[in-house]
Amino acid sequence: MELLKIIQEDIPLTERPFKYIADRLNISERDVIRELKKLKEQKIVRQISPIYDTRKAGYESSLVAFKVPPERIEEVANFVGSCPGVSHNYEREDEFNLWFTLAVPPDAHLGLEELVKVMAERNDVKEYVILKTVKTFKIGVRLNFDSLLDREDNIPEPKSEREEKIHITDFEKALIRETQEDLPLVEKPFEVISEKLGVSEKEVLEGLKNLKKKGVLRRFSSILFHRKMGFKANGMGVWRVDKERIDEVGKFFAGYKAVSHCYQRTTNEFWPYNLFTMIHGKKKEEVYEFCKENSERLGIKDYRVLFSIREFKKKRVKLFSPDFYYWEKELLKPSFSSL
Repeated sequence: MELLKIIQEDIPLTERPFKYIADRLNISERDVIRELKKLKEQKIVRQISPIYDTRKAGYESSLVAFKVPPERIEEVANFVGSCPGVSHNYEREDEFNLWFTLAVPPDAHLGLEELVKVMAERNDVKEYVILKTVKTFKIGVRLNFDSLLDREDNIPEPKSEREEKIHITDFEKALIRETQEDLPLVEKPFEVISEKLGVSEKEVLEGLKNLKKKGVLRRFSSILFHRKMGFKANGMGVWRVDKERIDEVGKFFAGYKAVSHCYQRTTNEFWPYNLFTMIHGKKKEEVYEFCKENSERLGIKDYRVLFSIREFKKKRVKLFSPDFYYWEKELLKPSFSSL
């Protein structure tokens, strides 16, 4: 459906974004809103809203994996998922079987590594890995391809993760908090947000555009339910790549439409794989074949494909929300006693 393709793009920040989509499709604005409501009800569209970069917002974030006894996986996953800083929380096919992404605000009592250590200790997890992003080759799910071998028209330039101090005003923080919720499906959705914030619609749009200039707002688009779209085999391909080839291989994988995320990550004694690729397929067999073909093509023999078994949590982190601090204080009281 063409509508689904358009809403996965970077929609312009305008007073009437659904009119922009309607004009692209040569239909009425009312029809677009009605169809989007249906797609929401059918759980095909998960959310339409600005998508923010947690790091640019000053948060420290990382992918983390715990090695948990299978009989305790739900117990530990529930604890991990209770943290407001956790956005994705999955059981995957590996000895390190619980994978989650964690974002910690800049003024938290515990830094990311210390917080992960406390979380592991509280759950008697002996082995875990913190896999921080070193370089981003690609980020953004757009399920608009027919074959896993379809290539992108434009391959993004890789971005190294550097410490950047970006000033975010109190108004911008309030704007981020409010616009992380699902955008109202009305003709002028930003007017609804302006009324909640007690400012003009123009101030809301200018604020969002400024956040985009700063790189804090990555894009304004939708997130879909992958499985409802038929993409039930979502495999995380992890590759052990020589350092001198990391840019070459990272750019190559980023060129596939089926690869939504491609990162160079840190390694440690437990985890030697430094390139991560999130591959979306309809069947496991085609994802395995995709990885096998590219392994042979690139001459990379050491790799794994980790499929998700269960999704425990998938929810955007609410930036600048007090929820994280309440959780940190209440659930990690033993660690606070020593601070």
